[in-house]
Amino acid sequence: MNENIKDIFEQHGGLMRTSELKAAGFYYKKIQKLMESGIIEQVRRGYYQYSGEDSFSDISIITTLFPDAVLCMESALDYYGYMDRTPEAWHLAVDGKSTRTRFYIDYPIVKPHFIRSERYRAGIEQVKIDGKAVKIYDRERTVCDLLLHRNKVDGEVFNLAIQRYIHDPEKVEARLMKYARLLHVEKKVWEVLGVWL
Repeated sequence: MNENIKDIFEQHGGLMRTSELKAAGFYYKKIQKLMESGIIEQVRRGYYQYSGEDSFSDISIITTLFPDAVLCMESALDYYGYMDRTPEAWHLAVDGKSTRTRFYIDYPIVKPHFIRSERYRAGIEQVKIDGKAVKIYDRERTVCDLLLHRNKVDGEVFNLAIQRYIHDPEKVEARLMKYARLLHVEKKVWEVLGVWL
């Protein structure tokens, strides 16, 4: 039976709504029983994930629950190899007009960053993580955000990220300056990175 459940969840990318579970023949009592036995867990009201030993990646939950979210800050630094420690939460940039309550979920741990509309769109690109298409800020936008929020980031993380960006063959300095102007961090870019640019 558990194998069958895993297959059903797999067809839905690891996350299912109550209505999808019902359509697959799992009604209230069955859902409760699966939760009590730890086979599935509720992620948010009306959303469930398979939680067996070979459960699915967090990324399918992120892309399903927050299709508008963009990986940013530590999550983007981690993706680009600009930090060594695993982030404690998924850092997600969303439009400042987004509803805040939708981010109140038990798992995975998400840290939303509400960004003004005109800044939110700058630097979004798409990458594949665990086979899923995910929105992420590019390297330059990530570095500008890092400079913008320097006082909220651990000093060691900040210094390592800057060093790794400097030595990254894929960096685009013109793009960095474009975002620096948009985010008003030109002065910080010159102070921190000027010697290498």
